[in-house]
Amino acid sequence: MKPRFWLSAVSAAVLATALVPALQAQPQRVPANFGALEVAGEDAVKAKALDWFKAAVNNDAIQLQAFDNVWRNTENPVLERLAETFALGNATAAKLLNDARDPAMPAPVEIPAILKDAKEPLFFRANLGLAYARSLSNRRIHEEALDTLKIFSAEQVVDPNVYLFHRAVSEHALLMKADATKTISRLVFDSVDSPERYKTVSALMLLDMQTWKEKDLGAIARKMNDVERRLELARGGPQTQKIQKDIIARLDELIKEKENQAKQNSQSNGGSCPDGGQKPDGQKDGGGNNPSSPMETPRIVNQGGSGHVDIVKNIRKHAEGWGKMSEQERAQAMQEVDRLTAGLSLTYQEAYREYFRRLAEMETKK
Repeated sequence: MKPRFWLSAVSAAVLATALVPALQAQPQRVPANFGALEVAGEDAVKAKALDWFKAAVNNDAIQLQAFDNVWRNTENPVLERLAETFALGNATAAKLLNDARDPAMPAPVEIPAILKDAKEPLFFRANLGLAYARSLSNRRIHEEALDTLKIFSAEQVVDPNVYLFHRAVSEHALLMKADATKTISRLVFDSVDSPERYKTVSALMLLDMQTWKEKDLGAIARKMNDVERRLELARGGPQTQKIQKDIIARLDELIKEKENQAKQNSQSNGGSCPDGGQKPDGQKDGGGNNPSSPMETPRIVNQGGSGHVDIVKNIRKHAEGWGKMSEQERAQAMQEVDRLTAGLSLTYQEAYREYFRRLAEMETKK
């Protein structure tokens, strides 16, 4: 499931302002020794682009006219016009950008050689890399987008805001909490005139990461969401399979944890059990726990120790056998999954559903 953020302009400004103290409190924040990051002026960018273009096309008059037409279109952002310039002057760059933007093209598996070629001018490589990584990020190809951005720095591109935003998006999607926090910190504090929409989405990513825990059901759902994204990109290879195995392993750990909790609860209740024996004070007939005791995980678990174990056991069972179920069995199982995950956010609930659907597709293709 693709993340979506909806906020009015006023709410966005309030949220971004409210998050400044939270960002300042982050221990991972990059020290403010980078200086202010400013978007390069249009005239300066055009002048550098023209110098590069003249050398690339050997001062061809027809090509220079095409350059003027590109830069006359002031409705297009500067970075977009710069990318068009690179495509006009370099066939490899043109193909690279077209492939990155085309949703029908397979996801790349390595950084293009042209971006690492030290013989090419840094101005060309860095900004071509930025345009390329932005297109990959928009297609949720976050691994290669991030690898590309890491070759360069925010100071080397004409629009540091685009660089920092898409780097943060990729780091957040890949569950790199510390790295994403650092990048968001730079976008909010060091970047000059960062668009409000960038700050808003960045603030919401930060809020989301503050709720992350390493080994709860939410963490499993995030990994499931990542598996769904990778399968959508036709990346069902060893890395995706490893993530799936990690999911199953973590579900097994949860089962053991809940079984241990159930045993401890049983011992603390003096050996009482549902089918007989002495009941603790205050427990009603037929009950599993003392009703005066709060639930350890509200809305996610059932009353009673066995209910804790059943949740993760059932989710694990569905994760392993979903693709082999009949349509009727899937419908019944999905109702159970919805009930078991009712305490999670809508994003994570949808992640479970999408994960199971993708597993079913994989099973039918075998």
